[in-house]
Amino acid sequence: MNWVIPPPPQPFVLTDEGGHFPVGRIFCVGQNYAEHAREMGSERAEPFFFCKSAHSLVRDGQFPYPSASEMVHHEVELVVALQAGGSALSPEEAKECIWGYAVGLDMTRRDLQNAAKKAGRPWESGKAFEHSAPCGRLSRRAPQAEARITFHCNGQLRQQGQLDHMIWSVEEIVVRLSQLFEVRAGDLIFTGTPAGVGKVRPGDQLVGRIEGLEELVVKVV
Repeated sequence: MNWVIPPPPQPFVLTDEGGHFPVGRIFCVGQNYAEHAREMGSERAEPFFFCKSAHSLVRDGQFPYPSASEMVHHEVELVVALQAGGSALSPEEAKECIWGYAVGLDMTRRDLQNAAKKAGRPWESGKAFEHSAPCGRLSRRAPQAEARITFHCNGQLRQQGQLDHMIWSVEEIVVRLSQLFEVRAGDLIFTGTPAGVGKVRPGDQLVGRIEGLEELVVKVV
């Protein structure tokens, strides 16, 4: 094939068995825990989605503090990786599409997101910036429904919850997403964060954990 410019490298995340999972798109679910929705001033009814670039993935444990923001927040989340796709999937089909799971962080320039919300504009500047999607190693083992999800900053517990506190389950998220898009193999879905989001600063050590999965450790640099 005669590329007019060199094609960019394929984004990927690692698996706990040493494999490479190619990533096409990253979908994120907004406010999927009731307490987090309330702390953001909302009440949830239907799931809604926004996107990050696959090139925003972080695998090396380094999160460079971004420019143009003075209020960068952490959001720890369960990440779901798809091995197949389709449109208008049934719950059973949605479950079959799932390859594995990981711990992720939806890093957010909250000041830019809040300004976009106030102006009725899209969120990309607050959500889809470079390095905004740290992701741990994928595992084929599904965490238990009642698995605990936590986030620590410099050893201090900031976020905690259980996966069964999600308003929309993993299968329901995939079903709803497939009604809006044709989901595909290689898609990642960040499934929402518990309450307790807050600021990070250069030098902070961030640790996201979900019982049954490999923890995610990130340094703000």
